[in-house]
Amino acid sequence: MRVEIWSDVVCPWCAIGKRRFEAALARFAHRDDIDVVWRSFELDPTAPQSTDPTAPRSIDPSATQRLADKYGVSLDQARAMERRVTDAAAAEGLDFRYDLARPGNTADAHRVLHLAADRGVQSAVKERLLRAYFTEGAPVADRPTLARLAAEAGLDAGETARMLDSDDYLADVRADEAEARALGIHGVPFFVVDRRYGVSGAQPAEVLLQVLERAWTEAQPPAVGAGTGTG
Repeated sequence: MRVEIWSDVVCPWCAIGKRRFEAALARFAHRDDIDVVWRSFELDPTAPQSTDPTAPRSIDPSATQRLADKYGVSLDQARAMERRVTDAAAAEGLDFRYDLARPGNTADAHRVLHLAADRGVQSAVKERLLRAYFTEGAPVADRPTLARLAAEAGLDAGETARMLDSDDYLADVRADEAEARALGIHGVPFFVVDRRYGVSGAQPAEVLLQVLERAWTEAQPPAVGAGTGTG
């Protein structure tokens, strides 16, 4: 059974949702038969294509400022929003450091994830990119940084760098985003389970587990002779 998850590597609730989904999957009896596919979704396609990885990070207000601009709130309100999501992340064992976060365009990161899918290490690369952004303050719009992070998660750094210097997988990213629009997905994370159920948001693990179990049961063929009788 396939679970497709639309998300972004700079989306806090996507990181939280990933951890909750993993908790649900750990409790799912048929977890070894689940194929997890990470689909592309850009929270902000207008974000800068690159960022200076050598610039000071702790005094960079851009992450908070962009949040304030996005929701039309003050910087103090944006900081309060960051504190709330940081607390939610901590409850899932995640360490969010908004003081280090370096916003940037994520199209290249999604291209790396498509390469990772072809090489069988997509989940590992996804985890590495999320931790790099939210905990380490890595500039995930910077191509050399992406190649390094990908290598740490199982991809070949040289192959990743060559891919990033081309247009490879860009069409795949755009196809994921077009499909999201076709499915009516406007926010992430969004889970599509066996093309039967759609779950929006970072739902509790219990909710995700219930959906997995329901979809699995419905996908199973009826038992031989079920519903028949001799009259």
